[in-house]
Formats: sequence, structure tokens, C-alpha cells
Amino acid sequence: MLKVGLTGGIGAGKSEVSRLLVECGAVLIDADRIAREVVAPGTPGLAAVVEAFGEEVLAGDGGLDRPKLGSIVFADPDRLAVLNSIVHPLVGARSRELEEGAAKDSVVVHDVPLLAENGLAPLYDVVVVVDASPETQLDRLVRLRGMTEEDARARMAAQATREKRLEIADVVIDNDVPLEVLQRRVKDVWDELVRRAHGDLRESQESQGSPQPRSPQE
Repeated sequence: MLKVGLTGGIGAGKSEVSRLLVECGAVLIDADRIAREVVAPGTPGLAAVVEAFGEEVLAGDGGLDRPKLGSIVFADPDRLAVLNSIVHPLVGARSRELEEGAAKDSVVVHDVPLLAENGLAPLYDVVVVVDASPETQLDRLVRLRGMTEEDARARMAAQATREKRLEIADVVIDNDVPLEVLQRRVKDVWDELVRRAHGDLRESQESQGSPQPRSPQE
């Protein structure tokens, strides 16, 4: 199994890259999706968030009002740290469960938005960073997601700098490009990840004294 950490700044296009990797055959563990699951109505996670931030962060249906919570935490690093201290352990535990259920020869891609911020790079065999210029990020957030420029800049500022993400990268995917170019780049990265995964599996088998498969000619 090859454990890949995939990250990138908000608006860099990480979700598109993760989608393309799944099309190639990756097993995706999406931290954002899990983060939603662990604070769904009726969960201990949601109860802890409400205790920390008050019932004002609840929507009318009893679920989490994400825009409201976001407006609170992304403008205040201390409040963001409180939220992270609640959600991250729950996400980590669920991610480990999903990883343990994957096949031994899988390329498991952990889509982790805050990988750099939380010092998680050592947990992965390979760290892939999806990179885009701040100008591109801002344009996508305002034009495609409908954020105000102020909100977009606040969310970008709450994350690690571009330089910090690039420092931890084993592989960088430049996404200041059209989709068809990105597709080719992701396919090249996938081919390299598969080579690494198969190499790691062979090394593991050899270290355990497992018999190796023989070719038809042998």
C-alpha cells in the first residue's frame, strides 16, 4: 500500500485532482467529507462543536450551519484552533479505519486540506501538493464559489502559505493550466505512484521472505 497525502490551498483545484486520481484507480479518503460526517446531527462531534461555539452555529434543521461557523473561525485563529482540536482527532480515527480496509496493493490518497498546517507530512509515503497562484485561487473562489473577495482572502490567509506547502511536497502538480493539461499531468503522477506502490509491495514481501510471483518464462 502506498499512502499519499494530497493537499493544496483553497481554490487550487485539489478536489479536481482527487477526482482524476480516483478515475485512475486510487482509493480516496476525503478528510473534508469525513469532517462533515463526524459533525452530522446526533454525533458527539456536533455536540462538542455546539458546546464550544454555542447554538448559534446550528441551522434550522439541527445540522451545522457551516457558513456561520466559517465566518467565526476563519476570522479568528484561536477559535479556528478550538474547532480543529474537536474535529481533527475524529477525522483521523475514521481515516485510519478506512485505510485499514483498503487492499494491500492500493494507492490510498488522503485528501487533506490542512496537511501542511497540522504537520502531517510524515504520516504519508508521498506528499502531493496541488499548486496555483494566489491570483488564480482568489479568482476561482469569487467567480466559481460565489465568495466575497474579503471572505476569500480571509480563508486563504487562514491556511499555510504557498511556500510552506511547497516545502513539504514530494510531487507538485501545477494547476494554473486548462483542464486537459491538468488531466495529462495527473495521469503522469498516477503512473509514478503506481510504480512506487508496486515497488514498496515487493520490498515488503522480500523483507518478510514471501515467495515472489514468477513470470511465465521462468
